[in-house]
Amino acid sequence: MSKSIYSMIPNPEVLLALEPEELAGVVLEYLNSFDARDGSPNRTNFANSVQEYPERREEIAQALTEAWVWLEREGLIAPKPGEIGGGWVFVTRRGKRIQTAEQLKSYRHANVLPKNQIHPVIAQKVWSTFIRGDYDTAVFQSFKEVEVAVRDAGKFTPKDLGVDLMRKAFHPKRGPLTDMSTPEGEREALQHLFAGSIGTFKNPQSHTHVAIDNPHEAAEIITIASYLLRIVDSRITG
Repeated sequence: MSKSIYSMIPNPEVLLALEPEELAGVVLEYLNSFDARDGSPNRTNFANSVQEYPERREEIAQALTEAWVWLEREGLIAPKPGEIGGGWVFVTRRGKRIQTAEQLKSYRHANVLPKNQIHPVIAQKVWSTFIRGDYDTAVFQSFKEVEVAVRDAGKFTPKDLGVDLMRKAFHPKRGPLTDMSTPEGEREALQHLFAGSIGTFKNPQSHTHVAIDNPHEAAEIITIASYLLRIVDSRITG
């Protein structure tokens, strides 16, 4: 038996407070529970069939249509082959892999941190952690990879750590990872960039519980680590 939107969100105020991409998770959960014996889902029939919210019916129908369109845009539902007009759809293969609103939330957060745009080492280490919502760990692990890469590339010992390691590796006059062909001011700035990034984003998380609960903030920080790691790569191959 199919779920109903009302069984998942009985309060119309709660439903209307959701953004289209948030409500889309509820709609997709409903569509994935759709009983094939009832036929195929249809946008118009679906939006107009919600009878449980009589006082807010038009607003609810509009909100559900917005969510439906978001699902179409993301390729999670698609027009049913062979149907001309009418708004008949089917849940795509990608959509069937996302069974609940919580899973759709993880999917949306994965789009915040495109896997193919960050350094492959960091992507391998932190992407799964990130989409599970463990942003603190993802940020810490990203900068740990930077630290390990700098230590290995500069042939430092395991006792060389954190900010001190960065200052040694990118010392403007004798750092093994310093590009001596660049102006001294730029060398100093790069040393500060590495040391400051490790000091800001890795060291505090090594010693305390630093709460990062915003996926956009976490993605931006991880992107910094990715950029630093690419610099280290260039010093090895350059």
